[in-house]
Amino acid sequence: MSTLHLDAEALYADLAAGVRGLLRPGMALVGIWSGGAWLAERLQRDLGLPGEPGVITSALHRDDFGSRGMSASAAQTRLPFEVDGAHLLLIDDVLYTGRTTRAALNELFDFGRPAGVTLAVLVDRGGRELPIQPAFAAARISLPRGQRLALARDEAGRFSFQIEEEKGD
Repeated sequence: MSTLHLDAEALYADLAAGVRGLLRPGMALVGIWSGGAWLAERLQRDLGLPGEPGVITSALHRDDFGSRGMSASAAQTRLPFEVDGAHLLLIDDVLYTGRTTRAALNELFDFGRPAGVTLAVLVDRGGRELPIQPAFAAARISLPRGQRLALARDEAGRFSFQIEEEKGD
């Protein structure tokens, strides 16, 4: 595992500004587990939004569930608001193929039919396999296939990035 020289805290500040511009009255934040949930939690607090953000897991709707299974540490979806008719701002740390976003949307629709879902991400690394694009990305980068960009959070809640080699099947 190596450290990427990309300032996650500076990108978080850009994300917060971008999210502020996307927010509309009554819009709820939903973070994709795990990095997106960390971001949504901090954004909720830093932007002074009432209540708490939702957390969504994509584990059960992934198209590779059979090979990946479900992590014992995976969070369960928690949506502390009504999904039907809601305007939702879906937050994720890294957007790559679009498959996690697709799975998270499927999970969201298991809870109701939102009026709209807008996607904001900390980093868009390209490589899309599905027609999914964020309304806001704090950064766009390129990484070789076989490498994974992972958001990390320390005990103080500060963010950093790590590059991990993807494990072969």
